[in-house]
Amino acid sequence: MARKNKKKKASKQAKSAKPTMASQADRHKLYQESVQDSEFELDFVQDTFKDLRGRKPVTLREDFCGTARTACVWTKRGSENRSWGVDFDKEVLDWGRKHNLNKLKGKQKARVELIQDDVLTVQTPSVDVCLAFNFSYWIFQQRKDLLAYFTGVNRSLNSDGVMFLDAYGGSEAHTTQVEKHKLEGYTYLWDQNKYNAVTQEMFCHIHFRFPDKSRMDKAFSYNWRLWGGREIEDLLLEAGFTNVRFYIQQFDEDDEALDEFKETREVFDHDCWIAYIVAEK
Repeated sequence: MARKNKKKKASKQAKSAKPTMASQADRHKLYQESVQDSEFELDFVQDTFKDLRGRKPVTLREDFCGTARTACVWTKRGSENRSWGVDFDKEVLDWGRKHNLNKLKGKQKARVELIQDDVLTVQTPSVDVCLAFNFSYWIFQQRKDLLAYFTGVNRSLNSDGVMFLDAYGGSEAHTTQVEKHKLEGYTYLWDQNKYNAVTQEMFCHIHFRFPDKSRMDKAFSYNWRLWGGREIEDLLLEAGFTNVRFYIQQFDEDDEALDEFKETREVFDHDCWIAYIVAEK
């Protein structure tokens, strides 16, 4: 009898329990809010392309596009702009269609194509610009695979096309650590969980923590190789690109990161640096 009463009490408590903030949160929405800044990135892409080529870019391919937020923002920026988003994950593409693509106007929506495919083998029309941001191409841990990817992108670009990548490094990139960033309504945690100094292989996770103390652990997980800037440059040149430029994030006098990137090939004694890598066909 005691066990039966206890079971009833536990059941009543379960029914009255409120859902946590973590259980109600959307991981893709949180990612877009905490990680992506498509407007800033596309400002950089447009301005840099115009400086290098003397014209505005019109067509864009977003590799590893995820929810395709950047591809959709690109198309909204100009009546002639077209974009292709490529990702292997059907679930994330479906989310992007529902929450990003479907919010565009009819003519804008018609100028975006989302493709579920492997970036190593996908066939798309030639474009002015190809993006691989958020260090996504680091999923290729073998030299031959990254070379094959860069070679394929080079073929997909117009004659004056440009590829845009990002990268990071510094002493902190070679350590296990958890970075915490308090945002509106939640805390974003970047977890460099495991690092092999011999192979440069790293395992990273994104977690989210909420004011009600609930957590969304391993909302996203990555198994990457920490590629160095010179390694990336060598592979891009071998893939057929004619020139590679590095734009490094700048810091103020208090060593706080600025939304400013300067072209340079020198980074000295920074715990962490972030760069855009620009490869010209």
